[in-house]
Amino acid sequence: MTWKQMFTSSVGKKLVMSFTGIFLILFLIVHAGLNACIWAMDGGVMFNQGAHFMGNNVVPRILEIGLFAGFILHIVQAYMLTIQNRKARSVGYAVSYGNAGSKWYSRSMALLGTIVLLFLIIHLSHFWFPNRSHQGFLLGEEINLFDTMKEVFSNLWVVIVYVLGCISLGYHLAHGFQSAFKTIGVHNKRYHAMLSGIGYTFSIVIMLAFAMMPISFYCGWVS
Repeated sequence: MTWKQMFTSSVGKKLVMSFTGIFLILFLIVHAGLNACIWAMDGGVMFNQGAHFMGNNVVPRILEIGLFAGFILHIVQAYMLTIQNRKARSVGYAVSYGNAGSKWYSRSMALLGTIVLLFLIIHLSHFWFPNRSHQGFLLGEEINLFDTMKEVFSNLWVVIVYVLGCISLGYHLAHGFQSAFKTIGVHNKRYHAMLSGIGYTFSIVIMLAFAMMPISFYCGWVS
């Protein structure tokens, strides 16, 4: 498969989505692990140290560029595939099998992905953009992200938006995790149940981990 086919053919688009999806899954693991430091009950010292390390070292900053590229590729290919599939199936099926044919969230990946994208924009506007603006987009002093989280998550409407975003992310991962590995060939009858179990467990853990952060700040469970 040529580089052009990787970005133009249906198979190529699915492969790009799978590889970028797996890359983003790895990012979620790191991000959740870093954010879990808020529960150290040390006034945000451990969390701020971790955030400072990620924001003031060259390697994480370079990976940050790759992360944004991965997000953009994943989103663009997803929408292109959705449009392509709708054009190929301009007339709907005569019989709708509903959940008997596939889970509702697997049929709603475009909608869930759009909600996650909007949630991501809100999240970046609350933390990433203010932090990088303070740094001048160069390595330098960061804002106190722990105090920023306390302030942002003191608003109930923000907490509700974040929780809804995390739920959408969880359902998006519930299908996306299995689909990514299936597309690149890591899938067979023998390991189907195991892969499905890992995917569902991962989506639930990530959803709860991220959702509990704004809830914990709002309820005063961290200090």
